[in-house]
Amino acid sequence: MLKALIFDFDGLILDTETPEVFVWETIYREHGYQLPIEEWAKTVGGFGLSTFDAAEHLAHLSGGRLDPVSLRLRYRRESDAIVQASPILPGVMDLIQSAQQIGVKVAIGSSSPHSWVDSHTQRLGIYHLFTPIICQDDVAPGRTKPHPDIYLKVLYQLQVANTEAVIFEDSPNGVKAARQAGVFVVAVPNQLTGQMQVSGDITVASLEEISLQRLMAEERFAL
Repeated sequence: MLKALIFDFDGLILDTETPEVFVWETIYREHGYQLPIEEWAKTVGGFGLSTFDAAEHLAHLSGGRLDPVSLRLRYRRESDAIVQASPILPGVMDLIQSAQQIGVKVAIGSSSPHSWVDSHTQRLGIYHLFTPIICQDDVAPGRTKPHPDIYLKVLYQLQVANTEAVIFEDSPNGVKAARQAGVFVVAVPNQLTGQMQVSGDITVASLEEISLQRLMAEERFAL
């Protein structure tokens, strides 16, 4: 029986990833370089696939002319401004509302810190809908996605088995974490992570394409 829906945050509930890439691509172009998008994509959704640092990389390409601290500050300022103006992604609220109607629990498991996830969910007016919200602060250092720790802690706090939940993810790191936790995963790759051939037990282009009824009809949950 399906008892819980667990959402990643970045790129899944809120498109924080496209603005970040856009800003870095703009900064790189201004200095005559191109962002190595394949390396940046590996960092999305957690850590472990790559230690790529765009600011350090661009400073190195410039032969030391550019300061990575200043580059990072500009990137954060400009990408944050775009994210602050961004709405909840399509399909998210429909799934949450459907879950609430039949008593299916709803949670967030994110590799970002609480300072980021909590502030944005509060701004969007949805913070109260998720219990619990588990972030990088809640697991040991270095144990964010692709490690399963975040999702295992969500399951523990929800008091549901890994066979009774669905995880929604957009990145390779996130999908790997979900699979290591033994949870059915719906992959929703975006323009960036789609380049890395992200796929789950179900793969859709948007959460608008999936419904709670379809999930509950899956053999795993139909018992």
